[in-house]
Amino acid sequence: MLIESRRFEAVITALIVVNAVTLGLETSPVMMARFGPLLTVADAAILAVFVAELLARFVVYRSAFFRDPWRVFDLVVVAIALLPATGGLSVLRSLRILRVLRLVSVVPSLRRVVSGLVSALPGMGSIVLLLGLVFYVFAVMATKLFGQTFPDTFGSLAASAYTLFEVMTMDSWSTGTVRPMMDVHPYAWLFFLPFIVATSFAVLNLFIGIIVSAMGGEHEAHLQQERTDEHEAVLVEIRALRAEVRAMRGEGLPVAPRR
Repeated sequence: MLIESRRFEAVITALIVVNAVTLGLETSPVMMARFGPLLTVADAAILAVFVAELLARFVVYRSAFFRDPWRVFDLVVVAIALLPATGGLSVLRSLRILRVLRLVSVVPSLRRVVSGLVSALPGMGSIVLLLGLVFYVFAVMATKLFGQTFPDTFGSLAASAYTLFEVMTMDSWSTGTVRPMMDVHPYAWLFFLPFIVATSFAVLNLFIGIIVSAMGGEHEAHLQQERTDEHEAVLVEIRALRAEVRAMRGEGLPVAPRR
C-alpha cells in the first residue's frame, strides 16, 4: 500500500521538516522581506499535500481512520492550519507550527516515547497529588512562620506556594530567599532544607523513576511485538511450504527426503 510504504512516509517526514524550517523563517523580518511570497507559497503547497494525504488515508481506512489515535492527531493538527487566521482568530496563525508535531506520528521511535509518557500518566498523577500535599503543608507553615516579617513572599498562602515553587526549582533560593530571611529568622534554614530534600531530591526524582519505568515497559512491549511478528512470519512460510509439499504429492512428484 502506497500510503504505508517507507518511501511515502519518508517524503511526508521531509515535508514536515521543510515546513518547520519555513515557519521558523517567517519569524524573521529580514527573511520575510526577501522571500516572503516564496515562503507563503511553500507553506500553502505543503499544507495541500498534508490535506491530500489525510484524504487518501480516509478513503483507504474509512471508519477505521478514527480508530488510530495518531491519525486523529494528524487530522486535528492539519485542521487547525485550515481555520481562517483573520479577525478574532488571528491567534490561530501562530498555531500553524503545531504541524511540526506530526513528526511524532510519523517517526516510530518518537511514537514509542510518547506512548511511554502516556502510560506513565497514572503514576505521575499520584506523584502530583503527593507533591501538592507537601506544598500545601509547607505553604501553610511558611505563611504562619514568615508571613508577618516577609509579606511580599510569604504574606498569603498563594504567595508562599509561589515562593516555595521557586525554591524547589533552585532559582536563587539561597541568595534570593533564604539568606535574606536568616537575618531576621536565623534558623530559617531548618525549614527550607527539609522542603528541598522532600521536593527537589525526593518527589521530583519519583517522576523520573516512573517515566524511566514506563519507557522500559514500552521498549519491552515493542521488542515483544517484533518477536511476535517474526514468529507469525515464520509460521506463514511454514504453512506455504506445507502447501507446496502437499501440491507436489498430489501431482505425484517426488519429494526430497529430510536430512
